[in-house]
Amino acid sequence: MSDVQRADIVYEKLLERAGERWVQPRKERVARILTLLDDPQRTYRVVHLTGTNGKTSTARMIESLLRAHGLRTGLFTSPHLKRFTERIMIDGEPIADAAVADAWDEIEPFIAIVDAELEAAGDAALTFFELLTVLAFVAAADAPVDVLVLEVGMGGSWDSTNTADGDVAVFAPIAMDHADRLGDTVEKIAEVKAGIIKHGAAVVSAEQRPEVAAVLRRVAAENDARIAFEGEDFGLKAQALAVGGQLISIHGLAGDYDDEYLPLYGAHQGHNAALAVVAVESLIGGATQRIAGGVITEGLQNATSPGRLQLVGIAPTVVVDAAHNPHGAESLARALDDSFDFDEWGLVLGVFADKDAAGIIDRLLPAVTEVFATSPDSSRAAEADDIADLVEGRGRRASVHPTLADAADAAREWAAASERRAVVIAGSIVLAGEALLLSEEEDWKSGWRA
Repeated sequence: MSDVQRADIVYEKLLERAGERWVQPRKERVARILTLLDDPQRTYRVVHLTGTNGKTSTARMIESLLRAHGLRTGLFTSPHLKRFTERIMIDGEPIADAAVADAWDEIEPFIAIVDAELEAAGDAALTFFELLTVLAFVAAADAPVDVLVLEVGMGGSWDSTNTADGDVAVFAPIAMDHADRLGDTVEKIAEVKAGIIKHGAAVVSAEQRPEVAAVLRRVAAENDARIAFEGEDFGLKAQALAVGGQLISIHGLAGDYDDEYLPLYGAHQGHNAALAVVAVESLIGGATQRIAGGVITEGLQNATSPGRLQLVGIAPTVVVDAAHNPHGAESLARALDDSFDFDEWGLVLGVFADKDAAGIIDRLLPAVTEVFATSPDSSRAAEADDIADLVEGRGRRASVHPTLADAADAAREWAAASERRAVVIAGSIVLAGEALLLSEEEDWKSGWRA
């Protein structure tokens, strides 16, 4: 059996479990299996990230900066765009199929033990995400890594990733999302997310609403953790468009970093970079040691963020962005205006039914000319007709396309009629992953072929 086949079997076994959306406020079950495995998550340092938007981009920048320091890194993010091994990165690359299969072989005997204990207690078996977290912790220990950059699955306090103790807790902007699971106010959501703050840790946060900042300050104080906020203690001093990205200047906790190149589009990515820099300052030098010039340059220049304002096609230009909630859609709308020079944008939009589709549409419509409604390839997807109805209810027209391939063809044909037009595909991480695969299969970077 090949290593690819072994890894595919691991994924199949994970998919047999309660799905990623099945969330019960519990981390004790994950802690139990980790104890049986001799706590692999305690064998390396941890940078733990939460927030509503920007977590993955910030996590990838942190990982790149740490690798530029010469450290061996692990990165755990979710969800994946193409293949599940993307979620566990070792030294900047998706984990090898053999490594993920070997890690599964280590944990599988203990899964049966914990599942049996849960069944005896009348509780549900270990879930997809709980076991994926354990798999990531074991794989990182086996590598072995010096630092694991760890993104929460949902929330913070009871998320399975919170079985690790973060040396640095990082907070991306917090807004309303998963209100059915995390709380119906931003304060309640912030309270759950603040649960990743550990005693004596360093805490760094993006600029937050006052009510959110108050929660983070209080929880940090309760844990004797020092906290730094964007806009007060650090921040983005300047940013300017550059070929393929932007030039940014950052005021960090330990010094300033001027005219650094970041190969990512969007003003929000500049702010994510500032957050990443101070997280690394906090881990490496206790926020008192400036990152060396060559190191920060290498780390930022090598940063990537697949599926986030990613250029996937030319003639016409096509960009892909996950933008799966109103906050992300607002950032995308600003970026389309700030980072590109087109007169008209065609929007290929597909959203999950459990997301705030109306809120996403409200943020994106002012930035686009044409809407091509479609549906991600998922049982959770909203119908393309329903998305079109929401658009038309706001006085705009939308065409309906049953698949992404149909919608992308129509949008690219529309955009190819003028050099001043471009296409953005957004609304779902699953849709973004489909678009990346489709763009490769159809070679969108070779231009439109009628």
